[in-house]
Amino acid sequence: MTVARSKRIRKAVFPVAGLGTRFLPATKTVAKEMLPVVDRPLIQYAVDEAIEAGCDTLIFVTNRYKHAIADYFDKAYELEHKLERAGKNEQLEMIRHVLPDGVRAIFVTQAEALGLGHAVLCAKPIVGDEPFAVVLPDDLIWNRGGDGALKQMADLAEAESASVIAVQDVPRANTGSYGIVATEDFSEGWGRISGMVEKPKPEDAPSTLAVVGRYVLDGRIFDLLEQTAPGAGGEIQLTDAIATLLQEDPVLAYRFRGTRFDCGQHQGVVEANMRFALDNPRLRESTLAAMRSALADVEKGTA
Repeated sequence: MTVARSKRIRKAVFPVAGLGTRFLPATKTVAKEMLPVVDRPLIQYAVDEAIEAGCDTLIFVTNRYKHAIADYFDKAYELEHKLERAGKNEQLEMIRHVLPDGVRAIFVTQAEALGLGHAVLCAKPIVGDEPFAVVLPDDLIWNRGGDGALKQMADLAEAESASVIAVQDVPRANTGSYGIVATEDFSEGWGRISGMVEKPKPEDAPSTLAVVGRYVLDGRIFDLLEQTAPGAGGEIQLTDAIATLLQEDPVLAYRFRGTRFDCGQHQGVVEANMRFALDNPRLRESTLAAMRSALADVEKGTA
């Protein structure tokens, strides 16, 4: 058995090579991670969560066609110059500090779409053998007034010298849409994983704890990914490598505090925009008025 290291995570991997076909035609030219929730793209929320957790190296695994994310985190000299000349200092500071000082963004190309496990493996030369985070920007997790989900997980991983996977309770009827974990003992919001089943039928699911898009993993996962045989569609699955890892080291399921918006689906993007607009002091009243008006039109049958 290997021994998990209790080192704090400093690197986060963002698999962003997907084509976002669910959101066509918008994603024909706009990366799905750049879809806005109010006034910020999805990727910004994911990045801010990683930085809050202590990450200072952000690794974006992308494809050779997607340039928008790299452009977003790069400097925009002409725009900065125009804002400076116009005296729009608030907007200027906003685009200058998309990433704080001391945080670097690194872009790695995934030559072929060979699954989430393969995307994570592409980051190995940068991560090395230290513990790291994997963040799926499609899952927007919001904990109003409290620590973000990844910081919660990083704290637990450091305290318990373990890998940690975010889980969420789902209706048993929906287990076929998720990876589902079995745990030895689940109390106080977390427990050691004893097994994982990918998209089980409700009657076969070992629990209703579904894996969602946040992971804190020991660097050992890279060796296991290299040994993982491709599954359906020729893809290397991250869950297969984690299933092997948990035979060697502790892997914990963690029920995070906060609300998850599944922004890989249209409904999730709509819900996130409504919720964040209602939380914005500048938009709250106008958003409430618009929602009431729309509901009234629906009830009258005029919408």
